[in-house]
Amino acid sequence: MRHVYECPMRWADLDLLGHVNNVVYVDYLQEARVDLLRHHGPSARPQGGLAEGVVVVRHEVQFVSPLTFRFRPVHIEVWVTEVRAASFTLAYEVFSETDGERQVHARASTLLTPYVFETERPRRLTAEEKETLTAYLEPGEPVRTAATPTPVREDPGAYRVHVRFSDVDVYGHVNNVKYFEYFQEARLLLMARLGEGLPEDPGASVVVAQTDVDYRVPILFRDQPYEAWSWVSRLGRTSTTIESEICDGDTVLSRARVVVVFVDPATGRPTPPPAAYRERVAAATRTS
Repeated sequence: MRHVYECPMRWADLDLLGHVNNVVYVDYLQEARVDLLRHHGPSARPQGGLAEGVVVVRHEVQFVSPLTFRFRPVHIEVWVTEVRAASFTLAYEVFSETDGERQVHARASTLLTPYVFETERPRRLTAEEKETLTAYLEPGEPVRTAATPTPVREDPGAYRVHVRFSDVDVYGHVNNVKYFEYFQEARLLLMARLGEGLPEDPGASVVVAQTDVDYRVPILFRDQPYEAWSWVSRLGRTSTTIESEICDGDTVLSRARVVVVFVDPATGRPTPPPAAYRERVAAATRTS
């Protein structure tokens, strides 16, 4: 069984290309997930609290096709692919329907664990919670924390993460969606720095194909910025992989791996980046 959520769209969700920004998809996933757990899970009962008492361990998001603005909601299917003693995995499909035709815009998975915010510790799932989650179970590939890359901390990839008060949830932690914003800002700054001094070439735009984020330690609101580092770990003919981490001193708070594709703005098809820019990216590539 799958839960279907109709998520309203907002004009502010769009990027410069007129497509829903890749970060906004994660917000849509959160809305669908909370809708499932609040209305159909144990939290719908007085003694329950699963919707408000879970934290995200890892997100894997694959972007399939652009989503443009419409006044009708976008559909999101949610189901469970794995239930363990102290964690569970949700899968999602973001799609729209036109004249009976289904167009998929994104697919994703989220690994979550129940969490006691008063003690700042994870907990095991209760029997009731397992029973509820099993009703939506369609066994699939499990989500596992990725291997730890060798960090590259060099000046072109340095970014200072300033947490805004609005980034923080009711428990004092930065909301999981905001991490995607931080990594996006860090990634864009790196790519801009790699292109400094080069003539502007409108021959290629960049779109995100895949984003994986691991959450290790909660980011909290404070006056001092956190440190973020980004580096290019792979360069293909029409795509590149950028890895990032957010740190507090020597403590790694979160890691991300993002695959971006260079596309022709006129056709929307993958295309090699301009030669001069490719040379810069190749010189900056550091394999993990």
